[in-house]
Amino acid sequence: MEQRFFATTAKGLEEALGNELKTLGIKGIHVQTGGVGFSGDMSDCYRANLWLRTANRVLMVVAEFACDSPQSLYDGVRAVSWNNFLNPRMTIAVDCNLRDSTLTHSGFVALKAKDAIVDEIRDHCGSRPDVDVKNPDLRVNIHLFRNHCTVSLDTSGDPLDRRGYRLERTVAPLRETLAAGLLELSGWDGNTALVDPMCGSGTIPIEAALKASRCAPGLLREGFGFQRWPGFEQHKWKELVRGARQVVEEKIAAPIIGSDISAKAIAVACSNAIRADVGDMIQFQISDIRSLTPPSGPGVILFNPPYGQRLGEEEELKVLYKEIGDTMKQRCKGYVAHLFTGNLELAKYVGLKASRRVVLFNGPIECRLLKYELY
Repeated sequence: MEQRFFATTAKGLEEALGNELKTLGIKGIHVQTGGVGFSGDMSDCYRANLWLRTANRVLMVVAEFACDSPQSLYDGVRAVSWNNFLNPRMTIAVDCNLRDSTLTHSGFVALKAKDAIVDEIRDHCGSRPDVDVKNPDLRVNIHLFRNHCTVSLDTSGDPLDRRGYRLERTVAPLRETLAAGLLELSGWDGNTALVDPMCGSGTIPIEAALKASRCAPGLLREGFGFQRWPGFEQHKWKELVRGARQVVEEKIAAPIIGSDISAKAIAVACSNAIRADVGDMIQFQISDIRSLTPPSGPGVILFNPPYGQRLGEEEELKVLYKEIGDTMKQRCKGYVAHLFTGNLELAKYVGLKASRRVVLFNGPIECRLLKYELY
């Protein structure tokens, strides 16, 4: 049966996510702010969760209605056939985000929606499911905007950035989905060298290796939300997983290099890469930006230097950004560099003219992905 879905992503990555869905052969794609809508059956939903690199979650839309009062919310949510997705032995959680609506308290909306769901199940089955806010069998999302309510089920469970390989983190790590998005926006296709000279816990090089080896990121996870639902089609899922495993390449076409001045960061990056099963595809090294010596071009340099969030860091970081610019000018001919930063004042100290600027968000921080042609 055809369903409507919405894959969420970080602001600025919507087009990249839309292109991913097109590549998967998924239909009815509609790029919107904050994500991409699409249509399909549960096999398409399974495939999206397994393969998407830039999506945070895949939501399945189950109802939409006008909502300007607690009663209209309760009635609209209760009208969904909840016994198709939930039984009294399962656990539930309800999230809500709202804006510009008569109902203004997200906690109240989530509670009222939860009451409608459990009342419907109790009347249908004689008992009600329990609430588990941390690890529910079914997570329901209520989106209320200008008195229009959309009720969706979170098919992903844990957010899709939690691939499972990054048990160890360094300071201010980049989300896996955002790192994958930066790779997409850089245009890197796996056929030329990829260098991250400030790799931290290794997220950019690891995501690059997963992409280059055609490894579906969902293969690394323990599970997804839809696997707990009644009607989960295990045979279809196993078939998709088997197909994804068969196309993984054991060798990649070009070098991927990650370096960092911190020996601790490189140790963390190495163990994360081993967990992702790409340890032998990445060359990690302890190195200062000033001693960066990439392989002869062409290639892509992609990195995420510190933004200077703490007091007193600004002067020190001005020097670092100037060193970044000097190194790129002197040592990286033939490369295209992409610098991701949340501090445009510091970016001025690179001393190079960016040929493109893409607005992105790293959590709440407005950032830019700056492109430099180093010819």
